[in-house]
Amino acid sequence: MVALFFIGVLVVLASLIAMLALAKKGKKGGGFICLGGMALGVLVVALSCVASVPTGHTGIVTTFGHVEDFTLEAGVHFKLPWQQVINMDNRNQKATVDMNCFSSDIQEVSVTYTINYQIEKANAQTIYKTIGTGYFSTVIAPRIQEAVKSVIAKYNAENLISNREKLSEEVKDILVEKLTQYNIEVLDASIENLDFSDVFTNAVEAKQVAEQNKLKAQIEQEQAIIEAEAAAKRTVIEAEAAAEVTKIEADVAQYAGEKEAEKNRKLAETLTDELVRYYYAEKWDGKLPTFVGGDGGTLPILNFGEPLAGE
Repeated sequence: MVALFFIGVLVVLASLIAMLALAKKGKKGGGFICLGGMALGVLVVALSCVASVPTGHTGIVTTFGHVEDFTLEAGVHFKLPWQQVINMDNRNQKATVDMNCFSSDIQEVSVTYTINYQIEKANAQTIYKTIGTGYFSTVIAPRIQEAVKSVIAKYNAENLISNREKLSEEVKDILVEKLTQYNIEVLDASIENLDFSDVFTNAVEAKQVAEQNKLKAQIEQEQAIIEAEAAAKRTVIEAEAAAEVTKIEADVAQYAGEKEAEKNRKLAETLTDELVRYYYAEKWDGKLPTFVGGDGGTLPILNFGEPLAGE
């Protein structure tokens, strides 16, 4: 902007000198050209006094390299021609860092780490004074490398796979502590990718397959034991049920017999000689018995009441 200011001043001076020279010679036709040159020079000088700060940025004002004590918000501002405005981005920014690390068991790991961060707007001047505009490459990237490598080195390769979320939190905690000292706020951070050598990956896959097969065999064995125990229990239950049914049937038969005996006993108690003769007479069909038995043996009974055949 300083150069633009001096160019504008030179254009104005040159146009003024040219117009005076033409006026001295009595030439009036070139006056309009000189006036146009002076207007252009004034416009260039005016532009050198204007600064624009984009949305989401903070304007740092310097005068011949010296940082002023005030900052500019987003918008258009007037400044001295020899002042410069540096725009510091205070929005949420995202960066990804790729690196190679080593686990505690000396396995090489390729890591992709992503961080979301922003500078503290109130301390934009301090950041510019102490670090400059390249704060990511100067401060953030080296701290990411340091934090990720130190955390990865605490775990063996297998644990790295199963503890990715924990790793991300540990690295983030370190970065929050380190970058706060530089007025940089960590909004979010995560390990997006962990990549191991093909040899190690194949070994892990083989181990997982073996563990799955072992687990499957254990499950099948446990299932067979459960089925055998269930069958044994079922047999015992069926046997107990059959015994219970048999006992119930015996109890029922005994009860029926007792009831029948009780019935006969009561019936016998109610019978008298007259009642027996009555039932006998009621049931008699009018025929005499052919034989009668007694202590003297069986004797035929002669039926005199009916004529013999042929009489």
